[in-house]
Order: sequence, then C-alpha cells, then structure tokens
Amino acid sequence: MSIKENLERIQSEALAQIGASEHVESLNDVRVSFLGKKGALTAVLKGMKDVAPEDRPKVGQMVNDARAAIEKAMEEKRQAFLSALKAEKIKNETIDVTLPAKKPAQGHRHPNTIALEEVERIFIGMGYEVVEGPEVEYDLYNFEKLNIPEGHPAKDEQDTFYINKNIVLRTQTSSVQARIMEKGELPIRIISPGRVFRSDEVDATHSPSFHQIEGLLIDKNITFADLKGTLAEFAKQLFGEETKVKFRPHHFPFTEPSAEMDVSCFKCGGKGCRFCKGSGWIEILGCGMVHPHVLEMCGIDPEVYNGFAFGVGLERIALLKYEIDDMRLLYENDIRFLKQF
Repeated sequence: MSIKENLERIQSEALAQIGASEHVESLNDVRVSFLGKKGALTAVLKGMKDVAPEDRPKVGQMVNDARAAIEKAMEEKRQAFLSALKAEKIKNETIDVTLPAKKPAQGHRHPNTIALEEVERIFIGMGYEVVEGPEVEYDLYNFEKLNIPEGHPAKDEQDTFYINKNIVLRTQTSSVQARIMEKGELPIRIISPGRVFRSDEVDATHSPSFHQIEGLLIDKNITFADLKGTLAEFAKQLFGEETKVKFRPHHFPFTEPSAEMDVSCFKCGGKGCRFCKGSGWIEILGCGMVHPHVLEMCGIDPEVYNGFAFGVGLERIALLKYEIDDMRLLYENDIRFLKQF
C-alpha cells in the first residue's frame, strides 16, 4: 500500500470515528489514536526516513493535509456537542416569566412594639416626652432615691439581680424618673419605657426579663384628680371610649397616697365574662402621688412642687389587647404565632 493510500485510509477511519462519537470524551480518544505521539499520523511521519529525499516534501504535505482535515472535523464535532449541551441547559433552566413570583418573607413589628408605640402615641399627644435610661443601674437610683432604703424587702437578692452591692439590673424604670428629677429641670412630663429584670420564675404571667412603661408628672398644684383624669383618658384611647376606670387603695414606697387602677372589661363591657374572671374589671397599673421624701432626695422642694407617677407592664397591655393567655408566647419567636399581628 502506497503512502498516499495509507494516509487516505487513516483520514477516512478518523473521520468515521469522529462522526460516530457521542460525547466530547470520545473525541479525545480519537485525537490520541490518530494525532498523539503514538498515533497513526505520527507513525507515518516517523517513516519519512525511508522516503526518497525528493518525495519527502510531497509526503509531508499530504500528512499535514490529513492532520488538518481530521482536526477540522474534530473541532466541528466538538462545537456541535457544546451547542447541544448549551441548548439542553437553557431548556432545563428556562424561567417561565408568566408564573407568579415567590415573594420574600417580610417581617413586621412585634406585638410588644405595636403596644409600646400606641402607648407612646397616646402620651405624646398629652404633652409627655419619652425618655430612656440604663438597664444596669446604681442601687442609688433603683432603690434609695425612690424611698426604698437598706433592708427593704424589695432589695432582697431573691427578687433582684445584683452585679455587686451598689449596682443592679434595674427592677423598674422608675430609676429613670429619679435621674430626670435630679436634673431639676421643671416642670416634668415624661414616660420611661424599657426592659427590667427580676428574679421571677418563668410562667404564663411572669418572666425574669420584661418591660415596663412608667410615667411621671411634676409641676405646681397637681392633685390626685389630675392623675385620675390622665389615666382615664389613657385607658379610653387604649381600650375604647366606653372604658371606665376604678382606683383601689394600695401601697408603693415612692408614692403617697398610692392606688391600683382597674379598667372595665372591654370584652363584656363590665358585665362579667371569662376574660375578666366574672368581675367586670381588669387590673392594669399602679399609680399614686409622688412621695414628698422622693422629691426631697431628688432635690425638689415638696412645698412648691408635687406630682404623680404611674407604671404599667408592657407585656400586660399586649396580653390584654390581643387576648393572649400566655406571656411566654411573646418570646418563643414562633413565626406561626407572631405573623398573626
């Protein structure tokens, strides 16, 4: 067989194998078989020493032509494979723009935040300012300046988280009131919301960490009637215009006289139901006229100024407004519960 016939045979076999290839990997096998170091065309080139010198250029040209034809066919086949793979990928990954989009989950305000913003709105509308203070507080502001001296039961370590003898995690936001009064910028009309801490067991109505909203008004010629009118308006705006209030005598070290305020049940209108335990009334907050000794310790003359203070649990408002029967639900971060608000 002549060299020309051998080259034609090699080219024909290579083109046939290229045409029969089913994937890119099989093309590599063809390249190695015909164009590799031990391939058929390489073997022809190695046999050039047996070709007459005058015929070598002609034979070399034929080998190059065969190599070019094989490489061209392989490249065309490779591009065909790549095009097919791309088309298949596009087909599988096609986005149907007519389908409705998947909306990302969007968060919203927590029930506590909703209740707090409503309370702030009510008191800001009555001329009050919202102020905040430190959660880690001095015993001086948390107890002493609020007429709770050394040895008072409220200072027992079983009720309070102490950092050391003089520093505690605040048990009430009344400490903010003491700080504001100490500044002596009168008159004062503030509410002080914030997180407080007490060593309570966790149950449906108690937690070692919860939130309070305390209010304070200091001015001249303030009476208990001012306190009653303010809180009555607050209750009506929060629970509805038909809401009534009732004050019961109580004792707080920092107010005198002191009282607890109930609101008429907004579920039954005061008739008595499961929600108010048949009484028609719901306990909501504590309040009273600021104790003269508290004013003195904060540098305010009780002969010239007086005022009232009140405090309400933020979680209690949220539980009542949204008829939640377990305080723990507010902190479990169960999206099935929270998305209702």
